[in-house]
Amino acid sequence: MSSYVDSSAGATEHCEQMANVHADLADRYTHFASLVNQKLWHQLTMDILSFVSEGNAHQNLRETPEGTNSFFALYQNVVLAVDKKLNPLSLARIASVVATSLESDGTAARAVLENLLEKKTQLGPIATLYTESKLALLKLQLLEKTSSTTSTDSKSELSGIKEILTSNGKTLSEMQDAVGEEAALVHSAHYECAMIYRKAVGPPEAFYREAISYLNYTPLESLKGPDRYQLATDLSLAALTGDGVFNFGEVLVSTPILSELDGTENHYLVELMNASAKGDVLGFQSITERHGPAIQNQPALVNRATTVKEKITLMALVNMVFERPSTERILTFADVAERIHLPVDQVELVVMRALSLGLIKGSMDQVDQTITVTWVMPRVLDKPQLQELATRFGKWAIKVSQTKDTMSEQTPMLA
Repeated sequence: MSSYVDSSAGATEHCEQMANVHADLADRYTHFASLVNQKLWHQLTMDILSFVSEGNAHQNLRETPEGTNSFFALYQNVVLAVDKKLNPLSLARIASVVATSLESDGTAARAVLENLLEKKTQLGPIATLYTESKLALLKLQLLEKTSSTTSTDSKSELSGIKEILTSNGKTLSEMQDAVGEEAALVHSAHYECAMIYRKAVGPPEAFYREAISYLNYTPLESLKGPDRYQLATDLSLAALTGDGVFNFGEVLVSTPILSELDGTENHYLVELMNASAKGDVLGFQSITERHGPAIQNQPALVNRATTVKEKITLMALVNMVFERPSTERILTFADVAERIHLPVDQVELVVMRALSLGLIKGSMDQVDQTITVTWVMPRVLDKPQLQELATRFGKWAIKVSQTKDTMSEQTPMLA
């Protein structure tokens, strides 16, 4: 009992000291001391979390009289003094922000999270997973600062991060008690780390999948402007160059992240994606010609130019099929060649590639030079495509009604 009293008294003393040293923050620190004395643990947790992570939190970060980071001192002297009374996930969130504030001292930053992970029993599975994800992310960020991902130590670090991501991915799929905001926070932390890991090691299609998952759990307004811009750029490049990424509507329609590129030098990436989604070969070529210098400055587009070109060709075929009614999906080689802007003798290879990738299903008659398509891949549609689909449904409903009327007229009345 005396130990608890002592630790609580130390927390109050620290807050009073900081209130005296930093007059403009006196109200905040005095309030923390009051909450400790009143044992209002939930309110204390929320207020400290807000203090270290709110939009202008950098203005709250100061030095203590001893010359140490004030967020770290608050964590050490107040948060850890009463940590058993706090919500585990909130405790982990505070620790993560404190570690980030120590970015100039990577060893100290890692120690904050590593020490917290020694209390896994107290944290429980949700907060543990969150902390592990944030620690792995911190390690990636430190590796990025040293520009070293190829050394033996770096490879070992990356291997360990991959193991954590694999293990936590399985845990997330099995976790049943994380709901609402907690579920979103934990998933967001995991996918952010997975996304940054894939940005470091590739391939682009893996980065794309993790980034889409990250955006599903992360409000855009929670990200800083430069981070949103960088994510929009990286996601666009991954969508354009990633193997097997054809559902561009996931980015163009399902998330507003690409609006971050409006009016910027990278807006041409959005134009390329729109042209790809529509299978507009000529439009795509026009964009590449207008933005040639910018494209040449993007290694991802230059190094995977063949993949990008193949995608626009395949999407032209997919859109050609989609635009036709299901009763008119016997295509001639000549029609396909005209749509994809390639010679007729290359159509067979393009169709075989589309069939092998599962973009379409059907059969091909090389003698008659026709393709019979029975299925086309489902994907997220934009407004014009949805309107086209609605029109088709309307025509289909009319045909069904007419068929019903015809059958009724030709069917003898039963006595």
